[in-house]
Amino acid sequence: MNRSLEVIKSIYKPYRYTIKGKTTVLETTSGNFVVKEQNNDIKKIYNYLLSRNFDFFPRLVDDSRRGVNVFEMVEDTLMPNEQRVEDLVDVVSLLHNKTTYYKEVSEDNYKEIYENIKSNIDYARDEYNKLYDKFFLEVYMAPSHYNLMQNISKILSAIEFCDSELNLWYEDVKKETKQRVSLIHNNLATEHFIRSDKSYLVSWDNAKIDTPVLDIVKLYKKEYFNYDFTEIVKRYFEKYPLNESEKKLFFILISLPPVIKFEETEYKNCAEVRETLDYVFKTESLVRPYYTEQKEE
Repeated sequence: MNRSLEVIKSIYKPYRYTIKGKTTVLETTSGNFVVKEQNNDIKKIYNYLLSRNFDFFPRLVDDSRRGVNVFEMVEDTLMPNEQRVEDLVDVVSLLHNKTTYYKEVSEDNYKEIYENIKSNIDYARDEYNKLYDKFFLEVYMAPSHYNLMQNISKILSAIEFCDSELNLWYEDVKKETKQRVSLIHNNLATEHFIRSDKSYLVSWDNAKIDTPVLDIVKLYKKEYFNYDFTEIVKRYFEKYPLNESEKKLFFILISLPPVIKFEETEYKNCAEVRETLDYVFKTESLVRPYYTEQKEE
């Protein structure tokens, strides 16, 4: 990467360059460019997207240097955060609509998905039961331990909800011979969205063909604390309606609580517990109305 980057600099002759995380911004007299390490066949992905009439990504200027890609630099527009995430949902739903198809699958495909999620559920349940058994024996609990013990029933309830729903989901899909898939960005976050003359999705390094559900799950887990997802999820469902099994899978994946990792400092532990509880309560508030509607029907 470093050697290729030096070659790129010698070609574009920037008067200034700035390193931002894993990218390097080159400012030149002929325009501004972004240099990123090659982690995926971006050209192949872009060509496929163009064939599906989807062009909401920065132009690939140069991919001829081994290890790096050069993209056009797109200037972002200052806008309200709530409007930004709505525009992001619009372009992602368009991506899914443009690239959706039905792939033939065997029962083993759904069985593998079931077993992977089941493993995560069992791991979370086991870890929280271990924490309960450990903290229950403490005479004087640390604040983080006390806060968790006061609310651990809510966490365990969320885990059991996921387990029960997963079994129902598997019963529904295990005999299916087709699965709806699309090209998914697989790295959704507002930081990977730019609004200029049009909408742009950047950072396509993790893109792949899979269920569209994963994109919205990742967006939720990345941004749940920053936004009220009630309207965001509703907006996505309206623009790209999920079938019942897809919707159930979405609710399962977002409802599984993250496992708390206790560290040495109590301050960090308190923050970790509070963040996990916020996630559980926010997610329950998002999911509950959909199940209330089912019961009423």
